[in-house]
Amino acid sequence: MTFKAGVKNLITDVGGLRVGNAGDNKLKSGTTVILCDEPAVAAVQVLGGAPGTRETDLLEPHNTVETVHAITLSGGSAFGLDAASGVQAYLREKSIGFEVGEHKIPIVPSAILFDLINGGDKDWGTYPPYRELGFNAAENAYIDFDIGSVGAGLGALTANMRGGLGSTSSVTESGLTIGALSAVNPMGAVTIGDTRHFWAAPFEIDHEFGGLGYPQPIPDNTTDLQIKFRETQRGGANTTIAVIATDAILTKAQAKRLAISAHDGFARAIWPSHNIYDGDLVFTLATGTSGRKPNPDEFIDLCAAATSTMARAIARGVYAADAKPDDILPSWIGFK
Repeated sequence: MTFKAGVKNLITDVGGLRVGNAGDNKLKSGTTVILCDEPAVAAVQVLGGAPGTRETDLLEPHNTVETVHAITLSGGSAFGLDAASGVQAYLREKSIGFEVGEHKIPIVPSAILFDLINGGDKDWGTYPPYRELGFNAAENAYIDFDIGSVGAGLGALTANMRGGLGSTSSVTESGLTIGALSAVNPMGAVTIGDTRHFWAAPFEIDHEFGGLGYPQPIPDNTTDLQIKFRETQRGGANTTIAVIATDAILTKAQAKRLAISAHDGFARAIWPSHNIYDGDLVFTLATGTSGRKPNPDEFIDLCAAATSTMARAIARGVYAADAKPDDILPSWIGFK
């Protein structure tokens, strides 16, 4: 079983989604928003030990609300949770939301990553800027969008180089589309040993992150642990946050299973992953725009595609990151 990339090789190859980014280079932080043209079935799986989230409990299969209107990924640690308020404000202006009597309440689950120690100026005064960044990101949401050092990935770091915002897509043999979006900021590394070769190399399509494959020969230090900020480690100082999306019609329980499978992509792309100081999390969005409910065999393929597509998005986010003034780590292209 092999998968091909979608037309744009972005999460927006899944019909019914748009992505917007907003950020501040002086702050070295930003926000990314995924807007749903129509409410989408959603779920979440958290496997990191230090998550920062908003409105994730409602996504559990046994809870009432079935669909969401947007997902927000943001830098800023706990301050970045304000970004979802900006997205809600944007959607409320558009009269979009879950109807309760005469009111429409936009449902915008969100997650944050820690990018406070990255060389940026975090002296923002009384109120952090993330609500405004969320609103601006929603205003800027389109089918085509940038990856790399933008949005929630603007200030992201891995153990040894800059992180970034990555996105990829896959089409299964049965014609279902799946896409991934990842803000890559792990405690561990996405490259092998002290090389520029990505752990996700076996899943790469069309040289989307350099086409280097695995190093030959495999270096002796392949499995050496590289840990970001090991000497000053604290809870929440990392986190890779992501969205896996599909145009299939899924139940909330199936969406949850897809998020679990996408976490396997973390494990294939980051060494180590899912640590006590990572807040690793995957949201699922199922837009249903294909009009098809997958049969059991098709769902197995979809879960496998979730793993590989997520691994590729993680590598692609780091590959696409560029150098910024006052960086404390090099970009992939400048890594020696």
